[in-house]
Amino acid sequence: MLAFAPAVLFSFLFGVGVLRDRRRFANAVLLGLAVAFALLALVLKLGRSDALLGKVALVALLVLPALGIVVLACFFIANGVKMVRKEGRRPANLLSLLAGLGIVALIALLVTALALHSRTLLIIGATAVGLVGYVSFLFLCFVGYAFLYGRLRVRRDADYVVVLGSGLIGGSKVPPLLAGRLERGRRVYERLAARGNTPVLLTSGGQGPDENLPESHAMADYLIERGFPAERIEREDRSRTTEENLRFSKVIMEDAKPDYRCVVVTNNYHAFRAALMARKAGVHGQVVGSPTAAYFWPSATIREFAAVFLEHKVVNLGICSLLVLGGVLIWWIR
Repeated sequence: MLAFAPAVLFSFLFGVGVLRDRRRFANAVLLGLAVAFALLALVLKLGRSDALLGKVALVALLVLPALGIVVLACFFIANGVKMVRKEGRRPANLLSLLAGLGIVALIALLVTALALHSRTLLIIGATAVGLVGYVSFLFLCFVGYAFLYGRLRVRRDADYVVVLGSGLIGGSKVPPLLAGRLERGRRVYERLAARGNTPVLLTSGGQGPDENLPESHAMADYLIERGFPAERIEREDRSRTTEENLRFSKVIMEDAKPDYRCVVVTNNYHAFRAALMARKAGVHGQVVGSPTAAYFWPSATIREFAAVFLEHKVVNLGICSLLVLGGVLIWWIR
């Protein structure tokens, strides 16, 4: 049972972290470490109880991730092609395609190094595997905890439902992605109102250079046209970014009720990162997500993870630098 001690420890720390504040990236990492150490301990236990079974489990633990990487590369490439066809060739739409091609390039590098017995290429490949392994671990932590976060219950007595804005079509029309957020915001509002605590729905979004009116006004008009009570809507119309959405909305809520509680609504791929931003901004509330088209989710999730990764750039880039330095030292010594 001693082998499971690290998994139990990280599981305990994860539980404490969630109870203290579920809007922390550290929770994602602790969950990932708990799962990783639990799998390792399970393999060790199987090896001690049955040598053959232990070897099978170890091989599976090594082979399945390798096969998974190949499958993931194919999935990213196929999704990237579909994303470009449907959404265009903007850089943000190329992320899943680039990720898939990057994995293929890494596999090709390793195969070439082994075929040529090139020491330099092997060291470069091993260093690249270390970098990709570290980033991939954090990515899996991010995706796994984001999935879990989206299924945790939110408060039943919120004073505000804050719907975050996005761009408008033609400068004035609410696009399907934003409409999904508004419909989810309406459902949250109705659920809270049914419990006897009718909140205020706060639409948040300023006016972009190519828009005819602030996003929050278009969002409010969308809801009112579909029967939502106009007197229960408030508008925050100065923000240009998610950080400003949250910060300016916080000011409105605090001015009306200093001890407010809220539920923030965005898309599901954006919910966890928005929760991290809400914690940083001091917003008193959790974030829920509305459904997103399946083909859009991979690139959007990669973009969200990249932003979170760079928000902790001192630690993450520091570790990546150490991995590269380790590869250089191995090459230099040998």
